[in-house]
Amino acid sequence: MAALTPDHGAAQYLRHVAIERGLSQHTRDAYARDLRAYGTWLAEQGISDLDQVTPELLGEYVAVLGGADPAQQQAPLASGTITRRLSTVRGMHRFLFAEGLLSTFAGSGVRTPKRAKRLPKALPLDQVEALLDAPPSDTPVGLRDRALLELLYATGARVSEVTALDVDDLFSAGDTADAWLDPQRSLENGGFLRITGKGDKQRGVPYGSVAGKARAAYLVRARPAMVDRGSGTPALFVGPRGGRVSRQGAWLILRAAAERAHLAVEISPHTLRHSFATHLLSGGADVRSVQELLGHASVETTQIYTQVTIETLRDHYLTAHPRAV
Repeated sequence: MAALTPDHGAAQYLRHVAIERGLSQHTRDAYARDLRAYGTWLAEQGISDLDQVTPELLGEYVAVLGGADPAQQQAPLASGTITRRLSTVRGMHRFLFAEGLLSTFAGSGVRTPKRAKRLPKALPLDQVEALLDAPPSDTPVGLRDRALLELLYATGARVSEVTALDVDDLFSAGDTADAWLDPQRSLENGGFLRITGKGDKQRGVPYGSVAGKARAAYLVRARPAMVDRGSGTPALFVGPRGGRVSRQGAWLILRAAAERAHLAVEISPHTLRHSFATHLLSGGADVRSVQELLGHASVETTQIYTQVTIETLRDHYLTAHPRAV
């Protein structure tokens, strides 16, 4: 059997996940980064043929990922990151073995580290409101930022999902599922977003009048001038030069709003998504409904938010009940 280098093996696997499995570009980019890191490590071990990789060697790789590297001032990777990287590497080896390009499956018996359950961090409502009100309402960029943040919180969408939205993915509350937004109609009411999530699965998510007004102000008073500066784009959220706002750009918008609101808390790209889910469940929403809104494949992923609300109730009980302690 001819030698198969890590680079060639990775290229074949990435082609497979793009064509046969239809994974998104964002996911494929993450796979490519994981496989590049793996290939670099194999080269350091003197491995040039993937058939030389054994389960023991792959186990060593997992151990390296979980250990600190003082020489390079690197901290150990989080268990979730290690699990994802190992999953990518094992997926490549499994595919190449199934295709007859490798004589053995090196991922057999290699275990992923136990992933510690971390409760998602949600902001209390007053901090969410401060965050959403932070961007100025008298500039095109400020109107865009307000609309973006309002839709993130109103729908619980991922940052990558919101930045991928086109104007045609909006439809108003009075529309049917087949009738998309008519620019001549009033935009002052809420509506629905057509969101394309992981695995290119689409879902319709409603949003209320507050987000609808922010969206209307942006579409009418800001976006037209921004689009005119570029070559024209269907993107809903555009930058000052007329191009689509990137995931990184949206993260910078979120961080700038947090600084402007003087929030002395940790903010992440998922902060508003976590807050959306936690606030819905705290208000009595059904966990299955929240699952659908978030686009989770499994209800187990959504149920972690119920733990957040239980922890909040426990804290309130311990604080308020006269015989709690």
